[in-house]
Amino acid sequence: MRSIRVMMVDDEPLIRKAVKMEMNSRSVEVECHSGDDLGTEMRRVEMVDTFASGPSLMAALETAEKPDYLLVDMEFQGEPTGGLLIARRVHEQYPGVRIIIFSGRFDNPQPSEERRPQRVIEIGRVVMEALRLGASAFVSKNAAGGFSIENILRAIACLERGEQCYFNYPVMITLKEAAEHYFNLVGVSDFVELTDAERTLLLLEAAGCTASEIANRLDESDKAVQERQKDLSRRLDIVNKSAARVAKALSLGLINPKDIKFLPRS
Repeated sequence: MRSIRVMMVDDEPLIRKAVKMEMNSRSVEVECHSGDDLGTEMRRVEMVDTFASGPSLMAALETAEKPDYLLVDMEFQGEPTGGLLIARRVHEQYPGVRIIIFSGRFDNPQPSEERRPQRVIEIGRVVMEALRLGASAFVSKNAAGGFSIENILRAIACLERGEQCYFNYPVMITLKEAAEHYFNLVGVSDFVELTDAERTLLLLEAAGCTASEIANRLDESDKAVQERQKDLSRRLDIVNKSAARVAKALSLGLINPKDIKFLPRS
């Protein structure tokens, strides 16, 4: 029976060595679906190789047999979200490889940590971005009683059973708090979804366009744009001012600051 093949990319040599040694020395197995029927079977999990950087991993994937799972550290050489680039590249080139983010950066911040509420929100955003870029599971490196691969195996077992995502407890607590903050901010009844046209309007407002300029760019009448602006202000529960609409949309993550193309001064 073919084993479940795992690769790992992490810039910490001790972590790479510890994970590979513990996983392969124990001959660990997880329960998986056996095929088209409803039965299950036990399959061995083996760490076939580890890498210290994204380039070395990508070079190996060009010629090596592709793994079923890839453990990706989030921080590389001091870059807090360096693992996102690796996750995106692997997902785009090898979509059959399931990506497990293996990091302590998503654990619930300590009560004494500076800027704790902001940190919780930032973590939530990075997790959502990682999911968008192809990640399937999030496992903490920080295990009670010391290092353990049990959470890695739980993640693999859940995904093998057909679940779409897996979050172990330290990550789940952070996401729960981030979600609570979000819904306390906007209220469930005030949840806003934007059409592509509405998002474009907000980005043009953020760029500095007047209603008339927006109308020209969207090939609409001034009145139609103004009515849409009033409707957005009503749904966002703010005064009908472009600055307020842009600020609220940014705070709720409805538009991305990177998408704003500012107009030069004339």
